[in-house]
Amino acid sequence: MSVIVIGGGPAGMMAAIAAAERGKSVILIEKNERLGRKMYISGKGRCNLTNQTDIKNFLEQVVSNPKFLMSAIHRFSPAATVDFFESKGLSLKTERGGRVFPVSDKSADVIDLMVGLLKSNGVAIKTSETVKCFHYSQDKIRMVITDKGDYQADSVIIATGGVSYPKTGSTGDGYTLAKSLGHTVIEPKPALCPILLQGCYDTSGRLIDRLQQPFPEGLSLKNVEAKITVHDTVLHKEFGEMLFTDRGVSGPIVLSLSSKMNRMNFSNLVFAIDLKPALDEKTLDARILRDFEKANNKQFKNSLADLLPKSLIPYIMKLSCIDPEKPVHSINRAERKALVEILKNMKFPVKALADIEEAIVTAGGVSVKEINPATMGSKIIHNLYFAGEVLDVDALTGGYNIQIALSTGFLAGNKAE
Repeated sequence: MSVIVIGGGPAGMMAAIAAAERGKSVILIEKNERLGRKMYISGKGRCNLTNQTDIKNFLEQVVSNPKFLMSAIHRFSPAATVDFFESKGLSLKTERGGRVFPVSDKSADVIDLMVGLLKSNGVAIKTSETVKCFHYSQDKIRMVITDKGDYQADSVIIATGGVSYPKTGSTGDGYTLAKSLGHTVIEPKPALCPILLQGCYDTSGRLIDRLQQPFPEGLSLKNVEAKITVHDTVLHKEFGEMLFTDRGVSGPIVLSLSSKMNRMNFSNLVFAIDLKPALDEKTLDARILRDFEKANNKQFKNSLADLLPKSLIPYIMKLSCIDPEKPVHSINRAERKALVEILKNMKFPVKALADIEEAIVTAGGVSVKEINPATMGSKIIHNLYFAGEVLDVDALTGGYNIQIALSTGFLAGNKAE
């Protein structure tokens, strides 16, 4: 009789380690040929383990069901995560925004350490093995059935992840298993993903077809403010870096906005960029006037080099509706106002979010209303627990999602009986 952990990502490995350290007999089942497949690519291969912040700020970065996570984060906090890995011999460093990485910048070092802890604590690791179903009675799982064998269970922890990056094994298996046991699954949605755009409005309100006039793919913008609006009302905004893609926009602030809008109706949503958020309209107009005075004898198309990235200038000219050949000294106040408007509020109607397979994490999952937040235990099946991305919890970028996996895994592993 054992604690059976299904899923060998950060949540599953931590759950298995925690249960084994309590003296439990633990079997960890993973359908991939090796553990931690998604962790290998996290943080661009560097593994952003957590964020060096306090619990209050941490929970403010959680988009879905932050209150549900209070017990788990208090039980195994970001500080506890740093202590855990450093005490086991992994050197860590903290970078901009509180992001914590291994000093080596290698995800493999994090995974190797966790796999080593599993082995040293006697966890039986079953890779390339897929859980098919359960035998259960009297609200308890009695046996876990896989494609290679049957395992009797004292308790079961499902930590199979979501449906983002399916090549890493996140294909929604946990949702199917949870549903088979009577659990509700909130519809999965992409989170932390690119935003796809339909086009861009010029200052006359005309929609410029983005397929005919694509923005320069790969163009990165720094210190800009991006907003999601509906009928000119700002719903969400972020400041920082973004970039244009072949179909829309991506980058840190775009990823954060995608997580905040993934349950909305996209029909009236607009993605807007303030290219000069540090300047109000009056100050920006004065800045443009100075630039025009410097370029007094030049054409409009040659006057914006000090203000904008070179590759963006043709698009700003088109959207401002000012003739590119017009001499700067002939541009009137109304035209300058139009230029300021487009620089402060460049608007793109939203088409959709990128496919969930492209998302960094999955929003949605097993309903937390059916989970005891103090134990991660099911309220339906008495010896069933959940951990990690399979739950309806997700957070912004910066190490928060792996921390959620570690915290919920630690709690589940410590409560599984």
